[in-house]
Amino acid sequence: MAEPTEVQRRLVAVFAADVEGYSRLMGSDEVGTLQLLTERRATLDKAIADRRGRIANTAGDSVLAEFGSVVDAVQCAVEAQDALAEANASLQSDKRINFRIGIHVGDVMVRAGDLFGDGVNIAARLQTLAEPGGVCVSGTAYEQVRKVLPITFSDLGTQQVKNIEEPLRAYAVSKPADAMAALQAAAEAPKPIPLPDKPSIAVLPFQNMSGDAEQEYFADGMVEDIITALSRFKWLFVIARNSSFTYKGQSVDIKRVGRELGVRYVLEGSVRKANGRVRITAQLIDAETRAHIWADRYDRAVDDIFALQDEITLSTVAAIEPSVRQAEIERAKRKRPENLHAYDLVLRATPLVDTGMPDGASQAVPLLQRALLLEPNYALAHGQTAFCNEILYLRAGRREENRTAAIRHAHTAVALGPDDAPALVYAAIAIGLVEHNRTLAQETFEAALAISPSAAWAYSWGALILGWGGEAERAIDWGERGIRLSPFDPWITAALHGICMGHFLRARYEDAAVAAQRAIRSKPGFSVSHMFLAAALAKLGRMEDAKVAADRVMQLQPNFSSTGQCSAIGCVPVLARPLIEAMRASGLPE
Repeated sequence: MAEPTEVQRRLVAVFAADVEGYSRLMGSDEVGTLQLLTERRATLDKAIADRRGRIANTAGDSVLAEFGSVVDAVQCAVEAQDALAEANASLQSDKRINFRIGIHVGDVMVRAGDLFGDGVNIAARLQTLAEPGGVCVSGTAYEQVRKVLPITFSDLGTQQVKNIEEPLRAYAVSKPADAMAALQAAAEAPKPIPLPDKPSIAVLPFQNMSGDAEQEYFADGMVEDIITALSRFKWLFVIARNSSFTYKGQSVDIKRVGRELGVRYVLEGSVRKANGRVRITAQLIDAETRAHIWADRYDRAVDDIFALQDEITLSTVAAIEPSVRQAEIERAKRKRPENLHAYDLVLRATPLVDTGMPDGASQAVPLLQRALLLEPNYALAHGQTAFCNEILYLRAGRREENRTAAIRHAHTAVALGPDDAPALVYAAIAIGLVEHNRTLAQETFEAALAISPSAAWAYSWGALILGWGGEAERAIDWGERGIRLSPFDPWITAALHGICMGHFLRARYEDAAVAAQRAIRSKPGFSVSHMFLAAALAKLGRMEDAKVAADRVMQLQPNFSSTGQCSAIGCVPVLARPLIEAMRASGLPE
């Protein structure tokens, strides 16, 4: 075993701070200065810990710390100076304790936890160049952060400092308050999503120009069908409806949409339906340049609506990939119901179905039953009916008639809709969660993806089923794919549940807690998200936070039972045992 005096050498970011005018302050009020210094040091120490730094030495008014990342060191310095300035605001100027901070990246020697060498000396000299309450960095540190952090620097030129042979290039950070505001703005701004390695598109909600709010469902349903048709082209990356529809009712900048969704093309338009006719305008735009690729207007009888959807789809595909073969184009024409009234009923039911809540499902079922009376072989109506009954079974009383109906309609949807991706996804959810036939559910999800490779729901809900089945890595992989295809999807919750279970199975409880917290932000009213959070926090030993999460579960689902939840959903023993144990520890009833 190495002696504690053994010298190690490593490359780190060195952070040196001391108090401006410390001797003067001590001479005027020693007791008051020591008390204030203790308070300000607590602020500085917290900032260092929050940015993963390690304090190596403190002597009098100085602090020496190391960071694995110079970005962390500079962010820490900016945040610390901002917090210290706020604490000083109520004091007279001659009573304030102002730190000066210097940062350098270089080799240091470590002995018994303390730091030595030129790297330390340079950081110490840099802090003498800083203004009181300011930050000064070396040229080496500046080069590593200037393109990463949204902070402005002032070039102080070359400086000759005591005990350092070579002149130093030094840079002063802009006013800490300004730098802090820049960091906060950058943290809050959504980061652009990289474009995929194939043509990518988002179809925005078409504007309803009918002057009749009741026709909104018609416009939304038409766009959903266009998205589904485009998703059948394997070479095309299509953003799922649930993410593109987050822009509904907004006046949007197409370039921003492309950046936020990570797509090259955006299709937008409007719908006007009246007196048995429908008029649609559509335009395809390059999101990067805002250039219009094509635009057209269509005027048809309502009973030509499917042909019209195909026409818009084909125009879009032809504009993006002119060399696409006609055979591929023909495959985009999905099988639709013969009865337009049945189609209308399903359009009306869809937003109720997709709430995922018992109230919505209860309202959707009668509409779907009417659609099936008119069109018994309507695969999508069967799939949605299966999904609604799954919701009612698991979340509204565990009634056997709902379980039976979910399984029956799911199998019917699979039999009738081998080429209907949405129908297959709805069916697979019910088969996996209610029938507990995860093998068939997985085959059904994969069949949907073979038809529509951009079907985000298949990946997101597939992740959930994989998670409950104990397949940790696949659950995480599928969940991440679903989120990439539909980053703003309200049902990102399903993907996050799968990711959470994957991390929980691998004892990565911090990652599991983060996924559960993201799921709660997506759908705060889902008790299962709070359940996962309570279990993960209990495993982390954060019992007070775990109890808060458990209390929220009981508020949302007063009859909650840990074993009942795992049993109803068919959780495999390898996950059920540690999950139930953690839930019990958080205070949830067994």
